[in-house]
Amino acid sequence: MGIQTWTFIIVGLTFALYIGIAIWSRAGSTKEFYVAGGGVSPLANGLATAADWMSAASFLGMAGLIAFSGYDGSVYLMGWTGGYVLLALLLAPYLRKFGKFTVPDFIGDRYYSNVARTVAVIAALFVSFTYVAGQMRGVGVVFSRFLDVEVNTGVYIGMTVVLFYAFLGGMKGITYTQVAQYCVLIFAFMVPAIFISIMATGNPIPQLGLGSAGEDGVYLLDKLDGLMTDLGFTAYTDGTKSMTDVFFITAALMLGTAGLPHVIIRFFTVPKVKDARKSAGYALLFIAILYTTAPAIAVFARTNLMETVEDTPYTEIPSWFTKWEDTGLIAWTDKNEDGKIQYLPGAAVDGKKPLFVEERGSSGQRLISNASASPNELYVDRDITVLANPEIAGLPNWIIALVAAGGLAAALSTAAGLLLVISTSISHDLIKKQFAKDISDKKELLIARFSAVLAVIVAGYFGINPPGFVASVVALAFGLAASSFFPAIVMGIFSKRMNREGAITGMVAGLGITTYYIARFKLGWIGNPETSGADNWWFGISPEGFGTMGMLVNFAVALLVSRFTAAPPEDVQQIVEDIRIPSGAGQAVDH
Repeated sequence: MGIQTWTFIIVGLTFALYIGIAIWSRAGSTKEFYVAGGGVSPLANGLATAADWMSAASFLGMAGLIAFSGYDGSVYLMGWTGGYVLLALLLAPYLRKFGKFTVPDFIGDRYYSNVARTVAVIAALFVSFTYVAGQMRGVGVVFSRFLDVEVNTGVYIGMTVVLFYAFLGGMKGITYTQVAQYCVLIFAFMVPAIFISIMATGNPIPQLGLGSAGEDGVYLLDKLDGLMTDLGFTAYTDGTKSMTDVFFITAALMLGTAGLPHVIIRFFTVPKVKDARKSAGYALLFIAILYTTAPAIAVFARTNLMETVEDTPYTEIPSWFTKWEDTGLIAWTDKNEDGKIQYLPGAAVDGKKPLFVEERGSSGQRLISNASASPNELYVDRDITVLANPEIAGLPNWIIALVAAGGLAAALSTAAGLLLVISTSISHDLIKKQFAKDISDKKELLIARFSAVLAVIVAGYFGINPPGFVASVVALAFGLAASSFFPAIVMGIFSKRMNREGAITGMVAGLGITTYYIARFKLGWIGNPETSGADNWWFGISPEGFGTMGMLVNFAVALLVSRFTAAPPEDVQQIVEDIRIPSGAGQAVDH
């Protein structure tokens, strides 16, 4: 059978599974919608947390970034892995002990202020919408290739599916759907990695294959270094980022992880604090399987790509190349008109997206209108690295379709968690807690569901018009989370002296300066484009790493303001004292 037939079968079966689980586990109360009734087992929650955590950025984007950035891409691996450990050890058990539905709920009650709650809601929406844009982009990329539809159409299909089970089941439906999605995505990620590792090095363990030699006796990393330097690229194992930027990006990813509301909320779904710790341990194990494999996937993909396409006549190029070319995610310009593909360093490798025209070139290739801005001959979208890798390696069609299903599982699992954060922030933290305190449980649930509909529409827009590659877009969300939530949560747990004035001004300052920096230096919405390049970055810090600076500003402003304002009430200080005691936590409650 062909790739498309296999894709329809495997993706169709997985979608049917997700929808069936959503119908089986539909929520009947706000508690089931927000925290799955608080009765999820540690193992199930660990699987669901891993799926929630391993988004399209992990499944599609991270290997692509490492493949095209080499050593520099390791900051994403270190930051996201280290951040989860930080979250599991430092924050999750204490937040579970507090026993609320959402992060804004914690901040509103801990800082005894609806203003603080509202600021936290705004921060949650900023983070969630930025993050979900990357997921919808990933869905569009998968569908565009394997269902032969436009990227935008793929986003619409993904919106429909994720809305169904988020609307119907809430956290209860999402949790058990994510358990299934983890099984799909990890199987889809590991099967081709094992096959390609055997083909490249003879070693069935990808993590070991990365450091092994091939049939020619040359170690895989040495071979890739040689290929890249021969073509004029920097060696794969050499980094080009400054140590300052590497530190700030890694820290932003770590601290942002510890402040992500859609991951934190998962620890509210288990019965006890002990279960929160157990589920964190399970999730770390499940996450490590994919994260330790991603560098191997990146090296396999970059090596196979360069060996396959370099100096190959376009008329002899494999069919996978022209299929991806038709989606607009690969482009080739024949400047010397020799009909051969040359893979040279230049602007497009750094992310300049091609603008296609209707005409075809002399060899049949798609032509781009901005070729003069791209001195290199080949553009490859980083987000297709994992998806195209099995095709490049010549694996069976069913494996290629399986990878497509895995990519969709990764994107949809995280998108669902983010949509829940958005809907609960609106229905619970704004309407229920501030504007309509006497609203019935039934009406609150209805508002939450319609908030999810609105959130899907906005998410779809950002998926169609993303500000960058999947992983880089998601990195911005981590920076926003680091600059807003992390200081407020940490000081809320460990500082009895931190008051509402300090927390509010700190969150506003941290989120404000980080948003400004991203808007100016990443999106180009503010200032002169001529002064928004890397040469003008403050202290040499990239937009992906500036969340760390925003976090430091948040801490500094919060501590300074709290020093000159009144201490929190005694009952609030007692709450802080109580949540650090590791026993006595009840179920998550709404009051």
